Amino acid sequence: MENWGIIGHEWAVHLLRQALEEGELSHAYLFTGPPGVGKGTLARALASALLCQGDPRPCGECRSCHLAASGNHPDLFWVQPESEAGRLKVEQVRELQRHLSLTPNMATHRVAILDRFDQATPSAANALLKTLEEPPDFVVLILLAPDTDSLLPTIVSRCQVIPLRPIPVPQIASALQTRWGVDAETARLLAHLSGGRLGWAVRAATEPDLLRRRQQRIDEMVALLRAPLTDRFRYAAELARDPEAAQEALDLWAGWWRDILLLAGGVREDRGGESLLTNLDQRACLEQMATRFTPAQVVARIQATRTAMDRLRRNANPQLTLEVLLGFDL
Repeated sequence: MENWGIIGHEWAVHLLRQALEEGELSHAYLFTGPPGVGKGTLARALASALLCQGDPRPCGECRSCHLAASGNHPDLFWVQPESEAGRLKVEQVRELQRHLSLTPNMATHRVAILDRFDQATPSAANALLKTLEEPPDFVVLILLAPDTDSLLPTIVSRCQVIPLRPIPVPQIASALQTRWGVDAETARLLAHLSGGRLGWAVRAATEPDLLRRRQQRIDEMVALLRAPLTDRFRYAAELARDPEAAQEALDLWAGWWRDILLLAGGVREDRGGESLLTNLDQRACLEQMATRFTPAQVVARIQATRTAMDRLRRNANPQLTLEVLLGFDL
């Protein structure tokens, strides 16, 4: 399949395909990038190529490719935290190591994909180090994380890092129309909202509740700017109960303030005439808010929001983090 059937990340596919063809694959890879950018899709494609029994690899037609696609291949292991807010535990890593010590069942390799490895406990990360240092010849490990800063340096140094960058807006919009049948106007809006994350755009196209939650978070943020301190603290406490929802809200708010900064600075389109705004459908509200704040005030709010996002990713106290942001920084 051309580009392994992956939309975007052509350079990464080329690099991995070349290493596979020349027999120079690393024993461990670290794919980084924001959620929904395509780390898992690329990991599955590489696993399929390693396990494929056809030609060219992955052929998508052989028994191994079908088993890998369904998640039932005996030489492919997917390990992740047991819940969205949970941690990847040392027991899961030790169980994986037991499987990886055995010779392949069907293929020439055994492939392990460790999703959201930034959520691994310190003991789980340290347990994996031994396998990273002395892996069996037939084992390929693929770690997925948002960035290298969220992992132990000893883990990162033993992996080949593949940083996946956001996909251009026109490419996402085109893919939504041709592959998922989304109308042109909706596809353009979702491509802008996605921040270069095709996975998010596809979810938004197939799950209407995602856009409903987005509108709700926008309305809540606008209301909070005028709300008394007690209401802000109450909201922070409620949002802190769901760390995933909190991250989703902060990510949305950071994009919202970025749009206001662009409008406040008079920047609206790129050289190709494409809008630089993320929230295309909220332009009237954004323009109104851009008159209320100076660029310096908007920059301060962007920085505060991103700092809170980083603290949540590093497992800081959610309620305290949100109280600081909503009660004082905003």
